[in-house]
Amino acid sequence: MAVLEQSWVKVQEKTFGKWLNSKLKTRDVEVKDLVADLSDGPVKVNLIHLLEILSNESLGRYASRPKLRVQRFENANIALDFIKGRRIQLTNIGAEDIVDGNRKIILGLIWTLILRFTISDINEEGLSAKEGLLLWCQRKTACYDEVEVRDFSSSWNDGLAFCALLDIHRPDLIDYDKLDKSDHRGNMQLAFDIAAQEIGIPDLLDVEDVCDVAKPDERSLMTYIAYWFHAFSQMERVENAGRRVEKFVTNMQGAWEMQNNFEKRVKELLRQITAQRRSWAEAIFSGTYLDAKQQGQDFTDYKRTHKRDWVAEKSELFNLLGNIKTKLSTYRLRPYEPPAELSLEALDDAWAKLMLAERSRSQVINETIRDIKNTLRRTFADKANDFALAINTLGTGISGLEGDVEDQLKHTQQIAESLPPLDEYLGIIEDLDTQCQQANIEENDFTTYTFDELTYELGLVRSSVQKKLAFLQNQMVARNMTNLTPIQLEEFESVFRHFDRDGSNSLQELEFSAALASLGLVYDESEMHEKFVEVASGGRTGTVGFEQFIRFMVDVTEDQNTAEQVFESFREVADGKPYVTELDLRHSLIPDELISDLIKSMPEHRGPDLQEDREMPKYDYISFMERFVGDDDGRTQGPNEERER
Repeated sequence: MAVLEQSWVKVQEKTFGKWLNSKLKTRDVEVKDLVADLSDGPVKVNLIHLLEILSNESLGRYASRPKLRVQRFENANIALDFIKGRRIQLTNIGAEDIVDGNRKIILGLIWTLILRFTISDINEEGLSAKEGLLLWCQRKTACYDEVEVRDFSSSWNDGLAFCALLDIHRPDLIDYDKLDKSDHRGNMQLAFDIAAQEIGIPDLLDVEDVCDVAKPDERSLMTYIAYWFHAFSQMERVENAGRRVEKFVTNMQGAWEMQNNFEKRVKELLRQITAQRRSWAEAIFSGTYLDAKQQGQDFTDYKRTHKRDWVAEKSELFNLLGNIKTKLSTYRLRPYEPPAELSLEALDDAWAKLMLAERSRSQVINETIRDIKNTLRRTFADKANDFALAINTLGTGISGLEGDVEDQLKHTQQIAESLPPLDEYLGIIEDLDTQCQQANIEENDFTTYTFDELTYELGLVRSSVQKKLAFLQNQMVARNMTNLTPIQLEEFESVFRHFDRDGSNSLQELEFSAALASLGLVYDESEMHEKFVEVASGGRTGTVGFEQFIRFMVDVTEDQNTAEQVFESFREVADGKPYVTELDLRHSLIPDELISDLIKSMPEHRGPDLQEDREMPKYDYISFMERFVGDDDGRTQGPNEERER
């Protein structure tokens, strides 16, 4: 029993001594023999130093270098009185116990101080210091199957409890899974070394103090484990504090970013608003409808795009500032107020100015478009009215011509010469009409005329002039054709005008051929071409003019009453057949009353006929002609001769 007691005394002396040195280190004092240095060591104030360090208070005046026993007693009493003054319970401890170096009493005193200043502040769920420290150890090691902490003695023999505490708090320092669970001393030494070197826990115990005894000293273990508790608790406090700082910085960083974002966006929105107002103020209208309409379209596009974006941005900025203030209020931080030039008031002021500028811009555009439309209406009306007056005057001049043909022709030619300038003037009106259409002008109270009407009326005047010129020129030609009867002249002129489709007072080759055919003059294609070239050769345009046409008809009709010509005409009507049908006569455009007379006068044909004519009456024009027309020798040509021919 004495040996066992001697063992725990040595362990406590060593452990408490190391604990004492860890505290006295700040005063550059080292205790080598716990009992001797506290009672009669070279520095006989070590206990007072310890109490001042633990309490962070001064114990007042004391003998700093006590040489006399009475001085050592006084110092011991000062220390004991201070301890009692802190309401620390001391039992059967007097100054003489300390001065005389009572080992057990001194160890008990140190343990009391350890409990008071190192272990008593450990509090887990309201338990006592010892129970709280034990509960802390149990909770931290609960997830380790090989560890079961029941006390501060044999539960720590294998060193795994210390390793588990390291792994749960600092897994970066130890690989618990790779430990040799049977190597108690190795595990213990590893844990002590890491605790001392990496965490700063004083190595109060040696491996043999725990591993080599069946029941390690409870006080020594508690003292040492208390260091672990404080070290890891401090680490957790630092980590918690770090997390709080991190959270604070994160939140503040978010708030700062929100503030910077707010100021940046407000500045950009104000810049865009200012730029838009400046753009409107500097806008210039060119005076055309297209330009004004384009500026109006640009204004409409602004309201559909930029303005809507700005309205949304303005709303988001209001919400953003509210969120910033809420965030800062949540963390009880000083509220944020943006710079005056970037405040919501400044934004509202800029927005109000934008709305005024927008209203003014809309009014200017609308007024400009109205003015341009009215100007277009008046300009078009003035030109159209003047043009209508001019063509009405020309039309009246044409319709009112009287007197000699030469005078009428001269006046008509003067009118014709005035038409090209009207074409140019009409081009101006057309351009104005295009502008009016582009401006969507559908009504004009300043005129009743439209461009289409004026174009049509000018065409009528031009046609009237051309027809009048052709008529007068033809009249002069007809006046010189004395060898034609008025009826013939009227017929030829009527045919010429009918086939003069373009009113040019001339006939193309096809028109010339059709005109001759309508007059009963039919030629084959080559012969017709030769006659056209012959007749048109006197002209300059490769066409047959009226005078050329009349002269040709004079040449053709001069001998139209000869027997040969009449007989040839009947043969052409009959298409070379020795008889003629009523249908043949009608195809030759002979008047109906004359056809009726001819049918009554001509005898029926008795000879051979064509298949297609067998169902209709056939008339013998040869016999008919023999009764009225003689041959060139003065005798009539019989039907047999004609049939043979």
